This record gives sequence, structure tokens and C-alpha cells, in this order.
Amino acid sequence: MIRIAETENGLVRGIEAADPRITAFKGIPFAAPPVGENRWREPKPCENWEGVRDCFRFAPISMQGVPGLSDNIYDREWHVDPEIAMSEDCLYLNIWTGAKKADEKLPVLVWYFGGGLQCGYTAEMEFDGERLARRGVIVVSVNYRVNLFGFLSHPELTATQPEAPANFGHLDQLAGLKWVVRNIEAFGGDSQNITIAGQSAGGGSVMTHLTTPKSEGLFQKAIVLSGVFCRPYDKNPDPFSHTLADAEKTGEKFFEFIGAKDLAQARALDGKLLHEKYEQFGGFMGTVIDDVFCFGNSFQRFMENKRAMVPVMAGNTSEEFFDFIHSDSDEELMERIKTLFPGQEEEFIRLLGDKKRDEEGNAGSVSSIEFAVRGLFHKNVLSGNPVNCYYYTFDADIPGWDHPGNFHSVDLWFFFETLAKCWRPFKGKHYDLARCMANYWTNFIKTGDPNGDDADGTPMPVWQPFTNENPNGILLSTEKIAMNQQNEQELMKFLLDRLKEKFV
Repeated sequence: MIRIAETENGLVRGIEAADPRITAFKGIPFAAPPVGENRWREPKPCENWEGVRDCFRFAPISMQGVPGLSDNIYDREWHVDPEIAMSEDCLYLNIWTGAKKADEKLPVLVWYFGGGLQCGYTAEMEFDGERLARRGVIVVSVNYRVNLFGFLSHPELTATQPEAPANFGHLDQLAGLKWVVRNIEAFGGDSQNITIAGQSAGGGSVMTHLTTPKSEGLFQKAIVLSGVFCRPYDKNPDPFSHTLADAEKTGEKFFEFIGAKDLAQARALDGKLLHEKYEQFGGFMGTVIDDVFCFGNSFQRFMENKRAMVPVMAGNTSEEFFDFIHSDSDEELMERIKTLFPGQEEEFIRLLGDKKRDEEGNAGSVSSIEFAVRGLFHKNVLSGNPVNCYYYTFDADIPGWDHPGNFHSVDLWFFFETLAKCWRPFKGKHYDLARCMANYWTNFIKTGDPNGDDADGTPMPVWQPFTNENPNGILLSTEKIAMNQQNEQELMKFLLDRLKEKFV
């Protein structure tokens, strides 16, 4: 087993996982602490150290709200520890490896957590990489700055550091990825066989890296779990990225709110106080189109084929983020439809069926994630790209007193095969599903194709790539795992045809 590895900054010592054939290295620094004058700057190189650095515990999480203080589903599910260490000094990564020696060339997964770019951390218990490492991949989880620490913009930042004016959290992700390319061979990994993956805002981050030239050539595959959105009934189909000019205005308002006259004063303020003020401020700081790291909306850039030409796996749970047209009357609904689909309103009404609006006045309900993924994958095929894309839908029977359904993020327990850490009374069928999902995932990480045998040597259900003739994905369910036999529903197809017209 590799228990000690030599990185570019010094030796690190890992600890045996629950399975002693796996070594876990926790809290390896990949950049200098982003504190003081380094606050709101791109990550700087890490200093060297003498001797062997013990990497037995997770490093502090990024500055954010204290986990575990509310009764929302995510605090019940995994944000459970209000005593977890938190600091601006947070640029550390973690590695799980089953390699016995450094020259094994194992494929590598680089994981970015979700949390709306406002919270989240690598120490979340569902992200334990041991089960995937037992399948012959190296798992790396990269921490990054979130909320105002990772995504503040301000005119003074733009003027004084034009080479990196914004998107510090994404630059942390990039620095972690580059560290992996430079160092992973010491842990038995293959620097030329890297898959980047993430869920929710982590998946959105993968989309950002897929569509920026700054990350080009650093990875060979990508996985986007519930992390790409497109709203079919909105003029702004993806509301999660902002222009630099708009983000700078938000930053100016924030400085006024905290009473900081300039950047130097803001950098001198206590980090905990800053975050408290940010929560009171109520603004949102996230991905910024700065034309330095981020060159446009990632969904649009992918649709324009301005993307890394690598295989992509993406999908959604069956009950997350539905979009619809809301109206208080049938007459108002017709007016909105005429505005959205001029000349095609009769066809759209036909697709809605006899009951045009539900009890809440909503019509045409469609998953905005499914719509987005299907749009991207159709575009991949229409562009004649030499890489396959694989779509999935997760639809499991999720137990628990809260009857949560297939809520956003629940599939993480399954993809990482960490159900035993969850409080929910999972049964054999859930463990069977998780085993197969982890198998599909690691097969894709290894080869770009999720197909292969189960642990007992029997072939798993075939997961076919997405094509225009067969625009289906695999159904990952506790009842069955199989390719959906149902083609795109008529309403979805109608909306996708309108989307394709924008990106001919």
C-alpha cells in the first residue's frame, strides 16, 4: 500500500481506510492559504514543508453558514456537525487510493462538491471515496472557496488584478486539478486519464471547466450530476451566471453595506464577520462571465460546441427542478403561450392535453435539468462530435419518515455507494442499485464507457449512448435498471425543437 507519497511540496503520510487496502490522504494543501492579502486573489503556490506531513483528517471547511443548526433536509442528511472546523485557510484536497506502488497508472476522479456555490465541503460523509477506490480508481475531492470569499467582484479587483478579477472559487478548482495533473502519479494515478465530476453547483462547475480554454487538456472525461439548467419558458434560460459589470455593482453595494471604503479595508475585516454581513446583505455571488476564466454562459457555450471534446455523463433525479408556465386563468395562459411560441400556440395547447392547468395554475411542467441535458446531448450528436454522451434518470424508492421522494442530491449516497453512512432505513434493493451505479460510474471513469460486468461477473444492463434516433437514457431505479423504452415525450420534443433552432 502507498502510505507515504512524495508531492511537489513535501512528503505526505496517509492513513488506512476502513478497508486497509485503501489509503486515505486527507487535508493535503494544494495552494497557499487565501487569507490576508491573498483574500479575493487567484490561489498562490503552496509553501514546501520539511519531514513527513500527516494527512489523517479533513482540513477546515470553507467559510459558510454553520452546518447542522436547522431541520431542513440537507442538515438532516449530511450537514450534521455544527462543531466542524471552518476557516478561510481551506485550500486542501483529499485522496483515496488502492495503489500498491506509484507506477500503476490508475484512472482518477476529481470531485467538486455542490451547495449553490454558497456552502458545501469535501468532508461531507456521502463523499467518502473508499468504495470507488476499491474498484480501481483514485478519488480526489477538492475544496474551494464559496459565497463572497469565492465569488466577490468589485471594480477595484478588476482594475488591480485584471489577470484574475473574479471566480476565485473556480480558480481554486482549477488549481486543485492542475495539482492532480502534476502530483497524482505519486499516488499510483494516471495524469492522462482524469475525469472531473460534480453535483449541483459542483456539476455546474464541471460545465464551466468544460467550456473554458483555461482547463483545456487537463481532463479526459466529465460527469455532471443535476448540474446543468435551462428554463424552457424563460428569456434568460440559465440564471446562474452574471456579467462582470452586474457582479461589480453587487460588490460595490456589499462594500457600502459593510462600511468598507476600499479593497484594503475589506481585506482587513474578520472573515466570520464578513460572512455574517454577507448573509444579512442577501445578495448572491456566483459564477461571473469575466472573459478571463469564464467566457460565457456554460450552457450556451456547450450548445455552440465551444467545449472540451470529451465524453460526458449527465442526468437528474426524477423529481427535481421542474419549470412551467404559471397563469391565473386560461385567457392569461393563452396570452403567455402566444408570446412564447408565436404561430405555434395551437400545437402547444394540443400538447398540454385536456387539462391545461393544474390546481395551482401551472401548465406544461418540464424538468429544467432533463431539458438542458437533452438539449446538450442532441447538440453533441448534431455537431458530429467523435465522443459519446450518456444520460440517466434516477428514480428510487427513498425510505424515511419524511417521505422525501427523489429530492435533489439524494443520488449521491448511491453513486458513492455510501448508503451505510445514512440514517435512512435502506434495504437490499437500495444497496443493489448503489452497487450497480458505482460500477457504471467507475467504468466510465476508466474508459469513457459505463458498461461492464457486475461484481459477480454477470453483464449489467446495457447503457446505450444518447443519439437522435435513440434519445433515451438509463433508468436507475430500485425496481429495475434498464434503458427507458419511452422516447422523448411530445411536449419535451416540441420544446427541444425550439431550442435547436437557436443553435443551428
